[in-house]
Amino acid sequence: MSKRKVGAAHMPVGECITQVQEILRQRFCRQRVPDRPGGVEAQHKHLLGLLKRTAVHGESNSVLIVGPRGAGKTMLLKCVLRDLMEEKEVQKNLLQVHLNGLLQTDDRIALKEITRQLSLENVVGDKVFGSFSENLVFLLEALKKGDRSSSRPVLFVLDEFDLFAHHKNQTLLYNLFDVSQSAQTPIAVVGLTCRLDVLELLEKRVKSRFSHRQIHLLSSLTFPQYLERVQTQLSLPDDFPDENFAQNWNSSIKAVCEDKSVRDVLQRHFNSSKDHRTMNMLLMLCLSRVSVSKPTIKPADVLEASRMCFSDAKANMLHGEK
Repeated sequence: MSKRKVGAAHMPVGECITQVQEILRQRFCRQRVPDRPGGVEAQHKHLLGLLKRTAVHGESNSVLIVGPRGAGKTMLLKCVLRDLMEEKEVQKNLLQVHLNGLLQTDDRIALKEITRQLSLENVVGDKVFGSFSENLVFLLEALKKGDRSSSRPVLFVLDEFDLFAHHKNQTLLYNLFDVSQSAQTPIAVVGLTCRLDVLELLEKRVKSRFSHRQIHLLSSLTFPQYLERVQTQLSLPDDFPDENFAQNWNSSIKAVCEDKSVRDVLQRHFNSSKDHRTMNMLLMLCLSRVSVSKPTIKPADVLEASRMCFSDAKANMLHGEK
């Protein structure tokens, strides 16, 4: 009889591979928020404190999160919101409105989305709306109805913030910043943008109502840290069902990361782009080559994935390649 380790589960290879692909895909596609955002601890603390003052103490705020694409702006905000919602008082009171400049292309669409997300369609009814500011004030006033004498705090998240600056007269931005300066309704406005010159796009009246708080996410990643992050991203967690498989997998990943040809390839990726998305795309291509017949990632898989990342799609089409 074969001796099995007490408490350790032994799963068929096929099931292990399915589990590996599910865990790593969720990680690469950012479906799971990391426990701790790496390298942005100070920014995390600053933003969390800012939003907590709005959610708990009713203090209005506005802030911009600025950084290149893939720097982790959305990840930082998600981590902060997760930590913020752990407080019971915040869970009960804080309302959230998420807008995106690519989707809400004018103020009318934005207002409809605000109404929908605040579940105020029944309040609006047949009311004939006037100006945008009257609409917004009416919606925020509607939140005061009920048992609570004061209004519930509202968090407005504006993704692709710079696109809202192209709206006619920047009415949405003006009114949100104007309300955030008044003491009537506690709101926090958080903008996410990849443009460093975003303040230059704002009109004087909008700029004067903005708090000028900015949180910058600029990569200071070194190549050893990048290499360590690749290994961490590909490694399996300690609670993986099959302990032996996880140990063998993690050992093979460590060996791959120590391979000279792999390090040269990763150095090229690091030099061209340090952002998370590009790295995750490379690792996703590596993962797609794993199967029951080939249950580990080899250096050749990383080299092939890199070749696919750097290949010119248009040139391939002209050469008749897939």
